[in-house]
Amino acid sequence: MTDITSLIAALGSPAVKTRHDAAAQLGKSGDPSGVEPLEQALFDAHPAVRREAALALGRLDEDRAVPGLITALADPDPEVRAAVIAALGKLKDRRAVIPLTGCLNDRDDRIRAGAAEVLGSLGDQRAAGPLQIARDDPFEGVREAADRALTRIRKRHIP
Repeated sequence: MTDITSLIAALGSPAVKTRHDAAAQLGKSGDPSGVEPLEQALFDAHPAVRREAALALGRLDEDRAVPGLITALADPDPEVRAAVIAALGKLKDRRAVIPLTGCLNDRDDRIRAGAAEVLGSLGDQRAAGPLQIARDDPFEGVREAADRALTRIRKRHIP
């Protein structure tokens, strides 16, 4: 088994595959000392590394990764944004609610639908207004995800 120090050092490799694989292994390690190096990898030059870093942070299940992931919601690559949304969904931290509502306006329908799903799983009423608006999205998948999310939020908050 590779030690954590070696994996962290590998995130600085000039080889994309090495950085990508190191991020994946850090996520699988469960070692919280990987959080900060993975947060730095969210800003790697290559989108595959950024995507894997986001997924790894979700697997580590450390709340302190939330601010870095929220910042990474602005990544130019939709695959990276999708991975960030998935990671935030795993962390289930309500600090992500307002930033995720902003993703309901993303140009990519997969991002909008993914954000709606995660907002539903968080169950925070602050998302209800933006999700209501998302029910009028031009893409059916987004509308359906917004409907499911609103149903989950309502069920959670019925007295």
